[in-house]
Amino acid sequence: MYIKDLVGFQILDSRGNPTVAVKITLNNNQSVLAKVPSGASTGSKEALELRDNDLNLFNGKSVFKAIANINEIIRPCFLNSELSNFYELDQKLKDLDPTLNKEKLGANALLGVSIALVKACALAFSKPLYQFIKEELMNDHEPVYYAPIPLMNLINGGAHANNLLDFQEFMIVPTQAKNFSEAISISAKVFYSLEQILKEKKLSTNKGDEGGFAPDLKDHQQALDLLIEAIKRANFTASKTNGVGIALDVAASELFNNDKYVFKKQSPLKEFNKTEWTTYLKSLIDQYPIISIEDGFDEEDWDGFRKFNQEVNIQTVGDDLYCTNPLYLKKGIESSATNAILIKPNQIGTISETIQTIKLAHNNNIKTIISHRSGDTEDDFIADLAIGTSSKQIKTGSLSRSERVAKYNRILEIEQELEGKLIYEFKK
Repeated sequence: MYIKDLVGFQILDSRGNPTVAVKITLNNNQSVLAKVPSGASTGSKEALELRDNDLNLFNGKSVFKAIANINEIIRPCFLNSELSNFYELDQKLKDLDPTLNKEKLGANALLGVSIALVKACALAFSKPLYQFIKEELMNDHEPVYYAPIPLMNLINGGAHANNLLDFQEFMIVPTQAKNFSEAISISAKVFYSLEQILKEKKLSTNKGDEGGFAPDLKDHQQALDLLIEAIKRANFTASKTNGVGIALDVAASELFNNDKYVFKKQSPLKEFNKTEWTTYLKSLIDQYPIISIEDGFDEEDWDGFRKFNQEVNIQTVGDDLYCTNPLYLKKGIESSATNAILIKPNQIGTISETIQTIKLAHNNNIKTIISHRSGDTEDDFIADLAIGTSSKQIKTGSLSRSERVAKYNRILEIEQELEGKLIYEFKK
């Protein structure tokens, strides 16, 4: 089976900003569609997201240059290409832009094509996407599939919400669930309880970019207290091991300025030196059932990450620290900077490089968390990616906004297809 046509075009993401879509049509007239997400708080090491910067078009955010690169440069190289080997196709794609950060064609152009190629190859192989990823990309032929544990974002802050919270995400983790369906049920009960509590306290129930609530709260402890109250009202136990735990995305690079961490949204501003900052994070771990902290330190503070990882008994996650790049992950492994990595395909630009990073992590006992972006689409590719790569955690927002729920619904669909054989397990 081969590629009959490949076309890129502009669509909108969940924030109403332009993004890239790529459609591949096979010679049997079947087709696949890929849609590229976009982040708000981005690491400096991320591959280049190419935008037009013409203020007359979507305030400069249009992506017609990336679309032209797809249709004029990439498309001719792939017409009539056989869909027999994804890695060869993706290598051909990377050869068209050998720059380190994909600045020639744009990571958004490359990723749209790369995801579409994975989907097209799965179609050509007559395999479900998650199975194709597992067998053909991960070279894993064990008949065992794992459901990712959802790190569900219930309160939004930072760059994802117009409120007074500097931390970006306050998440719950349903550790007590026996399967993914139960995990969603537990999370939904807590979500509903939180909404009721916010209404009772006359706090806003408006939503942030990722579907979580975005109330104006006085500090991060108040947000954590609200999560604890919601967990208890839903008749669950707030616990690090057997109940409902809490995860944070601090997005500390957004807070770091002149060698200090600054809560910029609060008045008056609150500043921490590096020692005070570490003490503050540890105090939160002591007070609350926090099982995971993402980007607790600035993306260049490798020593801060390393010391924290050694001193706390929780999951420490690198996002901006690594940007899904195997070169930076290798440095993190050598320095024991974290014990987990967030995986965002658009940070690196192609699926083959994403898989390379995941394999490197797994081979070194680094946990992988597949993640959406704050400006996402209804494309549910990352659900299949999580299951296909045996990445046992996923971040894809809250239980509102269809671009978030689409990923949960896809995992529920796969769970139904596998007839209860999708293993859900939490390991501290």
